[in-house]
Formats: sequence, structure tokens, C-alpha cells
Amino acid sequence: MEITEKLIKPLKEANYLNVDNTDRYRPIIRLFFEHYEKLKYWMYQEEVYEELAEDPYFSGYTLEQCQQDLAALVSWGNLITIQDTRKVTTIDEFKNKKFRYQLSEYAVEIERMVIHLENLFIEGASLEPTLLERICIHFSRLKTIGKETEEQIYGFWDHLNTDFIRLNQNYQDYMHTLNSVKAEEMMRTKEFLLFKDHLVEYLRNFVKSLQLNASMIEQYIRSISEEELFPVLNKVVQYELSIPRMDVEINEEMIREKIFGRWESMRAWFVGENGKESESSKVFDTTNEIIRKMTRYAARISELSNQGANRREEYHKLAQIFLKCENLSEAHRLSACVFGIEKPFHIKADLKRKTESIHSGVFEEEPYVQIVKPRTRTYREKERRTGITDRTAQKEEARRIVIENARRERELLEGYIKDNRLDFSRLPVLEPKIRDIFLTWLSKALEHKNRTAKTEDGREYRIEEEAGKTCVLSCTDGEFTMPGYTLVFTEHSQ
Repeated sequence: MEITEKLIKPLKEANYLNVDNTDRYRPIIRLFFEHYEKLKYWMYQEEVYEELAEDPYFSGYTLEQCQQDLAALVSWGNLITIQDTRKVTTIDEFKNKKFRYQLSEYAVEIERMVIHLENLFIEGASLEPTLLERICIHFSRLKTIGKETEEQIYGFWDHLNTDFIRLNQNYQDYMHTLNSVKAEEMMRTKEFLLFKDHLVEYLRNFVKSLQLNASMIEQYIRSISEEELFPVLNKVVQYELSIPRMDVEINEEMIREKIFGRWESMRAWFVGENGKESESSKVFDTTNEIIRKMTRYAARISELSNQGANRREEYHKLAQIFLKCENLSEAHRLSACVFGIEKPFHIKADLKRKTESIHSGVFEEEPYVQIVKPRTRTYREKERRTGITDRTAQKEEARRIVIENARRERELLEGYIKDNRLDFSRLPVLEPKIRDIFLTWLSKALEHKNRTAKTEDGREYRIEEEAGKTCVLSCTDGEFTMPGYTLVFTEHSQ
């Protein structure tokens, strides 16, 4: 980080938020901001006073106080003044300096921040899978956008940055709420069970969208070269430099550093390099961990709730039975049946009765022998010595089944390869298992510089790609857009 003069100087424009007369300064700034939003930038002192006096809170407010408050805001840089000389007819009117007031740029941004803080708990954050889909579409245009005009490229870059910043901020804010102390306390209450399923489903939908789109975005980023990328970013720099600005110093080096820095941030978010994990992978793991945590809390609450409810019902039923006893002797006999001796021994067994009658007594049943094993950690059962069993036939049968399944799968895959070419744009509707195999082949080849690889049965292939071409891969569980790759296989060796 570079320490500059702008960073260390005091921010006087924020003084009006925490001084003695804040209750007067803040309504004045809010009034100017509301008019600013309506494209009315300039206001006179009398207009400010008249609008404030309409509120009962400013019933004792005077014009002199309004003038003093406006002067204080001008001294802090919140308001900009200009003398109105259009209707001046005398020297005295000129000396009185009738001003018009306007919000400064700092004051506009500070007031926007204040309004955002006021609505922070109302607006909240959300996870939008559509943002990931839009970002994926933006990245798919990277190879072809360089042919457009500077204005179109800048619009594309602005939309990409806006969606990426919104995705990052919304995710961080949403995860912050789920990891807060208040959320932890709520997860321990029974009310959490009412909306747990909906919340978990919401997070899982986001995870699915993240996993699908992040992998495609990573392929788009890896497929674009510096020769294709740098002209696009340079056009963005040149267009931003051409935008006319007043009272703002334009530094080409700062703009270039900002734009290339944002690209590196987006690249690091989706692509992990030099042994580092990408940010999207961390987001995936963090979201899954939150889902597991919520599931554990819900299971614990449900278990404790059911346990307590069952025990209360048992105690209530038992108390009713004791209440129906006619005398103390009958209560003692009931106690002996319910509680038994002071330290009873219970032996459980998988007993198979010959009769289902509930009236059959203990002495009428067949005896059952239960072998009791010592409850020590060092106890081991004696192993019986037996000869080696010949399982050659079972092994051969299992081997034959595996080979037969592999042959059927190979024949099924070969059916999609036409003239030693697997064109993803011409594939029919695929089963998820077949799709995963084809995408695995594609991923293995993309990992090599020469874009070649081998299938499981040793058949070599390489990747062909037409620049800018995309296709839609249809599957039984959905469809998605991907680059128009083609796998070209070598001839079978004879």
C-alpha cells in the first residue's frame, strides 16, 4: 500500500455527522440530496428555510440560524456556493451576496453511504445464481469482443465489473449474516427448523450454479492468450481517458493499473495458479461447511425436542397409573413391576418366539441361550483354523463381468465418434454418465500445452477449436453453453 497525501489528510466533509448541531446539519444535507436526486442542483437560502420550517421539529428555526448552518457546511466543504448576480440592481444588493448552494461531490457520496447504512438491515444481501450466469456469458465473449468499437468494449467491461463486484459483495454480506452471533443463536432455537430446509435448498442451488459456471469461466480464461486480451484492456484504458472530466486529474498510469488490477482479481477469483486455491473454490467449501453446520444444528434440536417430548409423555402416563392405585400395597406392587430391583441387569437378545400370543408366560416359552462376551478392549475371539478356499471360479466370473461392462461402455462411447471426430456441437441428448466421460477427456487434454491426451483404453486424441464458436450441450438433466470443441482421435492401431 502506498501512503499518499489524500490518505492521511482529515476528512472535514464528514464533520456534520457528529457535531453539536448535527440535528440541523443532517436534515439540510438530506434536503439538498433529495433535490439532487431530482436533478435540481442549486437552492437558495430562502428555499432551504421554507422547506425546513414546514416540519414541526423546526418550528422555532430562524432565517439567521439557517444562514449560519449553511455557512458552516460551506466551510467544511459539504456545500459549494456561487453568487447570484442576475437580478442585482444596486450596490447594496451586490454587497449582501445572495448565494446559491449546491452539494459537493464528497457530500453526495457521504450522504449515499449514510442512506445505505440506514437501510442496511432492511435491504440485506442475497445470493443470485443469475449473476454467475451473466458473468459466464461475459467471459465467453472475451475472444470476440476485441473486434468491436471502443465504446462497445467499454460497455462490456463496465457490465462485467459491475456484476463481479455485486457478486462478491453480496456473497460476503450474506455469509457474514450466516456467521454472525445472532445467526448462531437462532440456529439453536426450535424456530430454526421452520425455515431450515428452505435456507439449505437456497444455498445448494447457489453451490450448483457456482460449480457449473466457475469451471466454464476457468476454461474461458485459460483459453484466451495475452495477445487477445491486452488489446481489449488497452481499448478500455483509452476510452476511459477520452471521457471529459472537470476538476479531476486524469493519470493514465493509475487508470491502467486499476483496469489490469481488476482483471487479475477476477482471474484469481476463478483460476488457481502457483499452487494457490482459487477464490471460487474457497467460496464453494465455505458454503458447503455452512450447510453442514445448519444440518447438524437442526438434527440436534430435533433429537432433543423428541427426546424431551417422549419422556414427558411417559412420566405423565406413569403418574396416571399410580393415581389409579387403590392403596399403598397396590402402589408398591406397581412400583416393583415398573422400576424392578434397585440395580437390575438387562440382557437383550434376538429372540425368535414360536407364538405371538401376549398371554404366554415366561415359563411357557422355550429357553434361549445368549453368549455373553467380556466387555474389555483386549478381548479377542479365538479364530478357527481353516484351509485356503479356492475362489478361482468366482474371481474369473467377476473379471468376466468387468471386462464385459467395459466393452459395452466402449462400444457406446464409440457410437458418438464419427470419422474419428467427437464434435460437441453435434452431439445428441446425453446421459449424465456419458457427458461426464466426454468432459473428463476434454479436461485432460486442456491441461497439456499441446492439448493432447489418451483415453482409458490408450487411444490418443487432440483438441480442435474454432475461435469464438460456442455450442449448447444438451443432457437429460439440463443443458449448458460451452466453447465449440472437437476431439480428433488417431486411427486405431492394427
